[in-house]
Amino acid sequence: MSPETLTLLLQNRQRFLAFLTPRIGSAEGAEEVLQSALLKGVESGAALRHEESAVAWFYRLLRNALIDRHRRQKREEHALREWVGDSLLSTEDANELERTVCTCISALATTLKPEYAEALRRVDLEGQSLAALAEAAGITSTNAKVRLHRARQALGRRLEQSCGPSCCRRGCVDCPCEPA
Repeated sequence: MSPETLTLLLQNRQRFLAFLTPRIGSAEGAEEVLQSALLKGVESGAALRHEESAVAWFYRLLRNALIDRHRRQKREEHALREWVGDSLLSTEDANELERTVCTCISALATTLKPEYAEALRRVDLEGQSLAALAEAAGITSTNAKVRLHRARQALGRRLEQSCGPSCCRRGCVDCPCEPA
């Protein structure tokens, strides 16, 4: 692309943004499409023969960029909907999984320090807040946070010892092993 053509395109930058912004819905998105189209234009601009047609040619390039962006967004939205649909558990499945995990964790938690087991039971199994744990244990909220963190680490080590690392990486779903 000749320097004159590039200068001409850059002089029309505001017009290009005015064209893109309402079609995209945001100034940031319009700027992103414009920058991408400018890069593509510079790379493929050698095919452009007439300086006077550069602006019309670039508008075609912008329209194509808008179509590409729209198609890409549709593909991403479709893939996300499929992923969410595949990953959702039914209420029965979620309840069964929760019972299985809670049973496994409850059994292994008894092998931890009593204060760790209490922290896990209150916060992770019963859903109490850290503030409630701190108040019940007579410690500061910072200490409760550290205690819960250490309890989870200790439980993780026990899960790996009991179930094995490969089972833990899968999330202990359909865990064939019995807690120690």
